[in-house]
Amino acid sequence: MKEQDQLKISKSIFLIPVAYIVAIWFIYWIEIQFDLNFNKYGVYPRTLVGFRGVFLTHFIHSNVSHLFNNSIPLFVLLSSLFYFYKDVAYKVLLLGGFFTGFLTWCIARESYHIGASGIVYLLFSFVFFSGIIKRHYRLVALSLIIIFLYGSMIWYVFPIKEGISWEGHLSGFLVGVIFAILYRHKGIVKEEHQFTETEFDTLFDEHGNFAPPRIEGELGDERIEDNL
Repeated sequence: MKEQDQLKISKSIFLIPVAYIVAIWFIYWIEIQFDLNFNKYGVYPRTLVGFRGVFLTHFIHSNVSHLFNNSIPLFVLLSSLFYFYKDVAYKVLLLGGFFTGFLTWCIARESYHIGASGIVYLLFSFVFFSGIIKRHYRLVALSLIIIFLYGSMIWYVFPIKEGISWEGHLSGFLVGVIFAILYRHKGIVKEEHQFTETEFDTLFDEHGNFAPPRIEGELGDERIEDNL
């Protein structure tokens, strides 16, 4: 896809991020309003009932702080995804979200794992590594901005804080790397330089020696005589 076509503003750039954030806040509002607890719908590893959390976990949060901490990076990273990678954005979000939840279901501790943090780490990883892999100046610049804003998140793929699903973070991070590799030829890619011959180049031969072409009709040693 040509760069000018890829980097066009469309409604989905902000529509999807806003819709997702509104959805997770609305779901939390329902919990508070009707005194419900949706934590049991999160991922519970290696159980059939807990498998439903693979699809639902990204919409469930434990408290306002948890929700707020995910909302801002979600908006920034989703907007970046749908602007710079819109041809694969839905695949990354939907398939990536599924595999993030599934990997969490496979490797996590026996506890309920909830929150959109897995999606945040998926997007962070995908956007960062895609820019590095593609080596396109715009995408590399985006990668540097992302690492500047959210680089400290990398520590939370390790079990350094009690009560945080580091397994969900790690799952999202790994899936993001895999998707960045799989889609390295999609969207904006670094174009290989193509040599175009100019008139100046025709003045040199294949060995680089100056060899201008001979001009037809050039006067040599011919003698010109006038008839008197």
